[in-house]
Amino acid sequence: MQSLRVNGTRLWSTITETARFGGTPNGGITRLTLSDADKEARDWLVAQCRELGCNISVDEVGNIFARRSGRDNNRAPIAFGSHLDTQPAGGRFDGIAGVLSGLEVLRTLREHNVVTGAPLELIDWTNEEGSRFAPTMIASGTFAGIYTADYAHALTDRQGKTFREELARIGYLGERPAGDHRPAAYFELHIEQGPILDQEGITIGVVTGAQGQRWYEVNASGRAAHAGSTPMASRRDAMLACARVTDGANRIALQHAPSGMATVGLVEVHPNSRNVIPGHVFFTVDLRHPDADTLTEMHREYEQLLARVAAETRTGLASECVLALEPTRFDHHCVSLVREAATRLGYSHRDIVSGPGHDAVNVATVVPTGMVFIPCLGGISHNELEATREEDLTAGANVLLHTILECDRQLTAWLTAA
Repeated sequence: MQSLRVNGTRLWSTITETARFGGTPNGGITRLTLSDADKEARDWLVAQCRELGCNISVDEVGNIFARRSGRDNNRAPIAFGSHLDTQPAGGRFDGIAGVLSGLEVLRTLREHNVVTGAPLELIDWTNEEGSRFAPTMIASGTFAGIYTADYAHALTDRQGKTFREELARIGYLGERPAGDHRPAAYFELHIEQGPILDQEGITIGVVTGAQGQRWYEVNASGRAAHAGSTPMASRRDAMLACARVTDGANRIALQHAPSGMATVGLVEVHPNSRNVIPGHVFFTVDLRHPDADTLTEMHREYEQLLARVAAETRTGLASECVLALEPTRFDHHCVSLVREAATRLGYSHRDIVSGPGHDAVNVATVVPTGMVFIPCLGGISHNELEATREEDLTAGANVLLHTILECDRQLTAWLTAA
């Protein structure tokens, strides 16, 4: 087993192959969740897993489970995976590198006639990105019991289409209840989406946990008026309120450096005319920090900011927190398995905390969980220029493979001894 390795060339070719689903002229991908492109990628994945003899099931929020039999199929599976959906004009590695590495693990085991003690389960989680249906990671959250299926089904995109309607439209509204089983462990491979591994020349990130997050949706209400005839002192400019909140959120993050982060990433201005003072602006605010108490303090400062800006600009600022993720620590034993696999395989590695959220964060609330990071060139992600090296992707997949095999070996030994 120690000499077993994935086929890196094949894995890299599947990255290229699947990039055509929602591919953009600039080499990126726009594959929003439950879109036609998402359906194409899902159909492809299901077909590949069936060719490997996997049993396919889909739950009520569209999560896909491809199960490979083990010697004892009554045991809880060892699970691994990530997501197929992308950001608008996103990259070709975010999420899908984890899914395809999991697929390559299954292919490698089949080629070498390796049967694990426990069944293995490759998972594609629905709507990890949250770019179409907020909040992010909704389906893994439903699996973990953080949300109900009814809540997920009722979510709407900016065009008013519901999550349930779109699941049904693309044929992935499954009958299996979300969270009806609990894997023995869950592992997820992902590009780092930051610059640390690339800058330090390190191949593997052993992820110990993830930052906490707060997502807010804000409606700034002012009064639309003529840009040429309304005196500055008489204005109630909703865009000015948005701009001041944006600047203030940035200052909050800087006050909690180096780990504090703040982003305003989506802005919709109404009526969106060059000579009309904006009467309404919808925008989002994203606050992050790895320390729970500091994140709470950032939230308090953000609420004070809103009150101050509303008074200064004479606008209404209504803010709703649509996502509240506490900082996460992954299971110590799962983290150790990843670290030990990287060591045995001779890859340089370091412990690292994830800046982004991942489905693993939700899964970690109910299942022992670990993550494998690989470098992201230049730290660029959520961008068509997102890239990694073939050798780093191969290394990550090898670490995933050997982490799964060692996890299975230890669980089998424990059950035999018991």
